[in-house]
Amino acid sequence: MALIKKELTENCGYVIEFSVSREIYNKAELAVYKKEVRSINVPGFRKGKAPLSILKRMYGEGVFFEDAINECIPEAYEEAIKEAGYDTVGNPKFDLVSMEGDVILKAEGSVRPTVTIEGYKGIEVEKKVAEVTDADVDAEVEKVRDRNARFVQESDEAVKEGDTVTIDFEGFVDGVAFEGGKGTDHELTLGSGSFIPGFEEQIAGHTLGEEFEVNVTFPEEYHAADLAGKPAVFKCTLKSLKQLPALDDEFAKDVSEFDTLDEYKADLKARLVKKNEDAAEREVENALAEKLMELVQGYIPEVMFEMETENYLRDYDTRLRQSGLDLKTYMQYTGMTLDDIRAQMRPQAEKQVKVRLALEKIAELEALDATEEEIDAEYERIGNAYGVDVAEVRKMILAEDIKKDIIVGKAMELVKANAVIKLA
Repeated sequence: MALIKKELTENCGYVIEFSVSREIYNKAELAVYKKEVRSINVPGFRKGKAPLSILKRMYGEGVFFEDAINECIPEAYEEAIKEAGYDTVGNPKFDLVSMEGDVILKAEGSVRPTVTIEGYKGIEVEKKVAEVTDADVDAEVEKVRDRNARFVQESDEAVKEGDTVTIDFEGFVDGVAFEGGKGTDHELTLGSGSFIPGFEEQIAGHTLGEEFEVNVTFPEEYHAADLAGKPAVFKCTLKSLKQLPALDDEFAKDVSEFDTLDEYKADLKARLVKKNEDAAEREVENALAEKLMELVQGYIPEVMFEMETENYLRDYDTRLRQSGLDLKTYMQYTGMTLDDIRAQMRPQAEKQVKVRLALEKIAELEALDATEEEIDAEYERIGNAYGVDVAEVRKMILAEDIKKDIIVGKAMELVKANAVIKLA
């Protein structure tokens, strides 16, 4: 391989010409021939045994050209770009220049932009930390109580609005059971409005094990036209009642490491305060990122926005798969196309690219660096977060990429440390 010429063009473009020696090309062509000839039938030869010279005579000199060139390009291109000293982004476009002697190729693409940034120290932003009230703490306690509740089948108390019960029911119109009107062990919170008007109110007042009828009339605008506006009778059985644990010290001992309810609530409040503080810090960083996006100057190649949008798309597909869906199914449900989804993700992708370039430039201006200890610690953090052995993480992520991320993080810390943060 030899770099023949290089040129930077407008809007962060580049063009290079480089050569692939005839010897290297011939080896690549022979390798492709050996792989492809197995499936080729030529009269007078056993399948897969036709010589390369015969195939070229039959199909032309370039019969395996495209595949052979594709075999040669990656290594030759990487060497040429390294020699040219270009920091490229995205995939280049390749064209054949000449095959007289060595193979001469041309590559066109984009280089990472050179941006400028000023005024990144002293940025003014507001910080608003949501207050934690007793009501907030009580709400968290109720969530835990609900998770620790149990359904009981025996109780002398009549159920009331706000209680959660399970019921069996079957609905009838004009004495005939209708489709979709039957349920078994259905969980219902009285007063939630989950059923048609009047149904839940008639459950209240009954006791566990009781069988009774509920009389209602379907709304005129009911979605099932054959039921709209008609009176119905539901035969019901009240089966169980959701019973919350008593709110006392024993409850605190059961759900936490604390001995008293007051201690447990104090810990919950401290955690909520920390949660709100962390959320406020993230909002500060988001506000700083918005400012940096406005401050960074310079032409940014379109390919960088497209690449980041595709990254967002792949990440979204991964998250969908983790929840049992995929992009294809999601698009069927929503009626959206891939281009629609890309259009939604594009603004955030643009922001990400601009902020990253801003922080990289700040890191350069401030001569920020990452130590080996910091890189090792980040490998450990990633391994612990995903339950993967650190040695495997090192195989998957280059140390240079880890280093860049650490430095970018330090740049944001520097911007934040020098910002004027006003409490709102």
